[in-house]
Amino acid sequence: MSNLVPRRYREVSLTRVDEPLTEAGLHRHFMGREAYRRTRYVIAQRGTEMALVEVGTEARSPLFSPISAVTVLALPDECALIHDPDVDTDVPSQLARVATEQALGVRCVAVHGRYEHVSFILDPDPHEIRVVEVVPPHPPKLLDQAQRVIDSAPDLPPLRLVPVLVDLGKLARDAGAEHYLLPCRGSGITTGDVPVSFLDERPPRQDWLLIGCARSREIHRWFYGSCPPNVDMCPRVLAQAHADAPSLTKCCLLEENVDGDGPQVTVPWGSSLDTVREGLDRLVRTMEWTWAPA
Repeated sequence: MSNLVPRRYREVSLTRVDEPLTEAGLHRHFMGREAYRRTRYVIAQRGTEMALVEVGTEARSPLFSPISAVTVLALPDECALIHDPDVDTDVPSQLARVATEQALGVRCVAVHGRYEHVSFILDPDPHEIRVVEVVPPHPPKLLDQAQRVIDSAPDLPPLRLVPVLVDLGKLARDAGAEHYLLPCRGSGITTGDVPVSFLDERPPRQDWLLIGCARSREIHRWFYGSCPPNVDMCPRVLAQAHADAPSLTKCCLLEENVDGDGPQVTVPWGSSLDTVREGLDRLVRTMEWTWAPA
């Protein structure tokens, strides 16, 4: 099974051995030695080489107990040890990011990270989530929030966010209008020399193209009694192009609750980190992604 990650880095021990890091050498070294009751995995080092073994003991209640079972999980030609003090080794997504960015193709990546803690990921294969968002602003809020969540979540599987960003300025310019209406001045969209009005300022009605969403069209009808020509900028609508892929997006028609039980999950436009976490939880749960928090 891919994405084997210890539940807690306290289950991982780092030790130097004199025996060759082979199946036979590792069994000779560890069998019968005492191990601390929390130790389940040992990263064995010999010179610049390392191997990963899983150990079982005769009992887990004594402080130390003799090792009675040794399973070699990875040998030196399958391993890499990365020193990166910025990595929290308790977070699966951070371990997976190191594995895919600094040791691509390596089966077992051990990380010596923040607080001098050491952990590993075996057979890294992070699950991808497309985050469909509009820009500006920069950084894209939903993408930034989702990254902050997975970078601090020890109980989520290894995840990798794939940004799908729609440039609102380009969306407007490609429409080729002579006058644009944007939802608000704070949107930060640039349209070159083309005149721009802002819906939240309730300007006098003109012959414009609305770059907005369903809520903007509702507001326009309320203000002016009709719906103008428009280009939809709702991330939830734009995400339909990625409907078959696991996606996280947002919509201002949602005011409180997270929506979606399939590959696409949508959170309210102004979501807190807790709400974004709820959206990611739902997406992970409905996708039934396999991982092995051992």
